[in-house]
Amino acid sequence: MLQIMTHEAIKQFVSPRDGETKLGQTVHVLAPSLTNSAAQQEALHQFKSQGGQFVILGISEDAGPRANLGRGGANTAFEATMSQWLNLQSNRYLHGKECLILGNLLPHHLDDNATQADLSKATAELDEQVINIVSQIFAAQLTPIVIGGGHNNAYGLLMAVKGQFNQAAAAVNLDPHSDFRPREGRHSGNGFSYAAANGALSYYHVLGLHELKNSEATLEQLSLFGGQWHTFQQIWVRREISLTEALTQISKNINQTQSPVALELDVDAIAKMPSSASTFAGIPLLDACHYVSYMAKHTQTAYLHIAEAAPLCHEAGESAGNRDVGQSVSELIYAYIQAKQPQHY
Repeated sequence: MLQIMTHEAIKQFVSPRDGETKLGQTVHVLAPSLTNSAAQQEALHQFKSQGGQFVILGISEDAGPRANLGRGGANTAFEATMSQWLNLQSNRYLHGKECLILGNLLPHHLDDNATQADLSKATAELDEQVINIVSQIFAAQLTPIVIGGGHNNAYGLLMAVKGQFNQAAAAVNLDPHSDFRPREGRHSGNGFSYAAANGALSYYHVLGLHELKNSEATLEQLSLFGGQWHTFQQIWVRREISLTEALTQISKNINQTQSPVALELDVDAIAKMPSSASTFAGIPLLDACHYVSYMAKHTQTAYLHIAEAAPLCHEAGESAGNRDVGQSVSELIYAYIQAKQPQHY
């Protein structure tokens, strides 16, 4: 079920201050009366005609990571992000009118007793909801920014790209895991392998792949597909290639495909970010922001997807997790939007 974001809901996140204007006071939302998809589609087209560019969508689920034997908690990332994002300033760098907060996709939550089969089934059902909603956004010629949930949702996004553009996507993914595991039932570790099998993925590059966090079978499957990667150790440990050099190579190769570009980021890649598979041996947040900014500026991205953030998994508790996830994901969103905007300042 899509829970539409309303002005009343946004007010719950925003802390007004005299003499300031927050993004939550300038962004667009849909009218709560628009309960059917046709009316919502028309409203999205109207937003586009008024100069709108970006649609922010939350997905509040953790069935995908749990089906992949990971920890839960990715179902609260969207609200944590909105509590920070909507309180940022509206100013010369970003007004806010370019953005529409569509709402939050709320699938049925499965309790701790759910089996892997239950979780996999729920993930597959969610796939169809993601495809339908994101296809509406694409049909209005708007750019989705999708926050929250597991990386399983990459599959629905890639399938929506295939349906809208009538061709497979070229994807780049900042992630220690390739998520190209065997198609053993849907979960967060095989969204890209399912997309490839269904003709929605033609080119795939993993940036920051950890050399010891991917099975040989997965690496072999990725190689047979023609997937490419730069490892975490190559760039950040052994310093065999710089991040700038890697991004330059990736953007050049992706642009040669002439395919719509899927920009993916698993926050598992970022050091100490609370997630289902958080790590101390990760990259700095600022490098992740640079990745998003560089790829958004130098390729024809169809969407941005930020997955796996899980505030509940923070070592200091949920409150600290909400703060760290909210601030970090907000920086990633701004890095993307700013790279796609003309410079007026």
